[in-house]
Amino acid sequence: MISAQAWADAQKLWDFQQMGHEPRTCSVAVGLGSHDLGVADTTADLYQRGMFPLVVFTGATSRTTQERMPRGEAEHYRERAVELGVPAGAILVEPNARNTGDNIRFSRALLEERRVPVSSVLLVSKPYEERRSYATARKLWPDVEWVCASTPMTLPEYVDSIGDARLVLDMMVGAQQRLMIYPRQGFAVEQEIPDDIRAAFVRLRDSGFTSRLVPETADHP
Repeated sequence: MISAQAWADAQKLWDFQQMGHEPRTCSVAVGLGSHDLGVADTTADLYQRGMFPLVVFTGATSRTTQERMPRGEAEHYRERAVELGVPAGAILVEPNARNTGDNIRFSRALLEERRVPVSSVLLVSKPYEERRSYATARKLWPDVEWVCASTPMTLPEYVDSIGDARLVLDMMVGAQQRLMIYPRQGFAVEQEIPDDIRAAFVRLRDSGFTSRLVPETADHP
């Protein structure tokens, strides 16, 4: 059972990670690979709304996705987006990234290789990773404008869509930890973390939602 306090703390982290950006037209989109095909769904919707002419789906596999996405996260995202009506020619696949830093670096390299001019990027992530993804992107590709987007849904709706509440809370705690420790390791720009958010993180961590934490001396983002 997950306690009422844990759910309240998770809601705090969920709300904090939301950047509140209004989607707008950008040069390209970057869809960050993960276990959540909803990222591909939202990217397809944004494409249909005319927000960008080209998307890079980026991601290899992880311990969470190696069974459900054996061809790689980016490739499964591509297939899903095509099913939803995005032309195959509007999609680039970056199949090697294994963390958010790789996602940004490798997507940038692919776009530069293809000589795609980029002044702004619509960054599509899971809802609870908007702020962390933004902080990483700003650090690693600072000379473009970043606009964050994710599937518009509540925390309970998201948990229902994934079907594993503990996994979602573990992932949220991991995302929050990275947001706090990566700036001093040079992996992300600093974000102001309010005291109540830090307290919520500590309570969740101390309650055992720890499977997605990284060592405080992590060597990659």
